[in-house]
Amino acid sequence: MSGTRIVAAARGWIGTPYLHQASVKGAGCDCLGLLRGVWREVIGAEPEVVPPYSRDWSEPQGDEALLRAALRHLHPKALDDAAPGDVLLFRMREGAVAKHLGIEAQAGVGARFIHAYSGHGVIESALSAPWRRRLAARFAFPTEKT
Repeated sequence: MSGTRIVAAARGWIGTPYLHQASVKGAGCDCLGLLRGVWREVIGAEPEVVPPYSRDWSEPQGDEALLRAALRHLHPKALDDAAPGDVLLFRMREGAVAKHLGIEAQAGVGARFIHAYSGHGVIESALSAPWRRRLAARFAFPTEKT
């Protein structure tokens, strides 16, 4: 799947308000909802029904639900193999479960990513040192439509 197409789709969501468990461009989404919406635009139907989830992503139980789902549907990449359109999975605290997603908009110098962030909605941010330290996994979208 073209990274340019994925980034263009993700940028189309910028300005969408943050709304937990939602995935409607312009109306509301969270970080997973953004990824789901981009998936629908570039791949087609979502690969599975997303069950209700809490804001903590089962952090107290140590359940890596988001990481397991990513491994089921996306292609793992090395953390340093950056390309536009990659899906980024973050741990918000060291030792915590991975529970935040973004899409790499620009790799290399001036790296940026698009994500839905509580209190901000969908925004494009610098992939700064604090964000890079939180990066737990990197994935590529599937190469073919389903």
